[in-house]
Amino acid sequence: MIGRSVLIVGGGIAGPALAFWLLRHGFSPTIVERSKRLRTEGYVIDFWGLGYDIIEQMGLLPQVLKAGYQLDEVRFVDEVGRRKAGLDVELFRAATGGRYTSLPRGKLSSILHEAIAERASVRWGDGPTSIVQQGDGVLVNFQSGESQLFDVVVGADGLHSVVREHVFGKSQRFEKYLGFRVAAFEAAGYRKRDERAYVNFGTPGLQVGRLSLRDDRTMFLLVSAESDPGEGALDLRATKDYLHARFGDMGWELPDILSAADSCPEIYLDRVSQIRMPHWYRGYVGLLGDAAYAPSLLAGQGSALAVVGAYVLAAELARGIAPQGAFERYQRLLQPFITAKQDAAVKLAASFAPDTRLGLWLRNAAVRALAIPTLGKLAMRKSFNDDLRLPTYAARATEA
Repeated sequence: MIGRSVLIVGGGIAGPALAFWLLRHGFSPTIVERSKRLRTEGYVIDFWGLGYDIIEQMGLLPQVLKAGYQLDEVRFVDEVGRRKAGLDVELFRAATGGRYTSLPRGKLSSILHEAIAERASVRWGDGPTSIVQQGDGVLVNFQSGESQLFDVVVGADGLHSVVREHVFGKSQRFEKYLGFRVAAFEAAGYRKRDERAYVNFGTPGLQVGRLSLRDDRTMFLLVSAESDPGEGALDLRATKDYLHARFGDMGWELPDILSAADSCPEIYLDRVSQIRMPHWYRGYVGLLGDAAYAPSLLAGQGSALAVVGAYVLAAELARGIAPQGAFERYQRLLQPFITAKQDAAVKLAASFAPDTRLGLWLRNAAVRALAIPTLGKLAMRKSFNDDLRLPTYAARATEA
């Protein structure tokens, strides 16, 4: 039998989503998050498919749609802002039956935390220093100096998972670097605005996009092709120096964009990688979301897949079988589906930030081809098809 105490390491998206469903099934989840507060940095995510369906089951779809943006176009421009190619977002909506939205990752995290507020214990500014499995559960020692025994531990702590490091070994064994570094930040008062359009400019090996948000804010995404992933996270000053060094000569709006970055208090910077593991669990410890199967932002569904994984994992734990059996059923159901998403993302890598002028021209030509109705509908239908039927799990009525 599985006990009711579950430690979830990581408070981004996978963690609170899992806590939500564990509460539904009568568990007592605790989230521990190394950040001292809810993180707001990150990029805009697209939400559709099974993740969209699960969010609807959670009763959170109205909040997600309110926080989201219904765009009209993904636009590619030249150095003076002239449109070179573009995708009509109506293609995305048609392929998903209208069940599609884009929203900042931090907004989704906030919505999930609000849904579990005052029901799940959340410990901010703390994390595990050791994880020891023993006969009656998992003993976790924390940075705060406390120790506690849990029935199950789930690492939902992202690409650079501490739980994975403690229990499964060094990240290099599982991380597949895809050849890019990405930075994202929000700024207020940026004067160039294109409402309802995601505007992109690229030069060989570099890609910069901006999206106008509400409240006179703009989100920026800067992508650089890098053969060497370099160091991990940099401090804020080093991050800004890197952006100036890498993007300073790019042209277009980069002087203004980098100026906006200089006054920004938070900038997300990381390498673009996938996590590929033969096993997502060991004993009473399992992994969820990016910690187990990061598809990378190239897949466009990392957050949605984390939400789907949380739904399945909570229900399998609730079956009352041994934790290893629950983890095994969860992985067996989801791994083929997620591996297909990862493989598709790898195929997209060459067109993400092409490293030659010919590559840029070919990328733009491919985008223009999607404006042909038959080609566009066929390509989108294939890209947006979540070919997996999830089981229907019953939750405790008193917790619904």
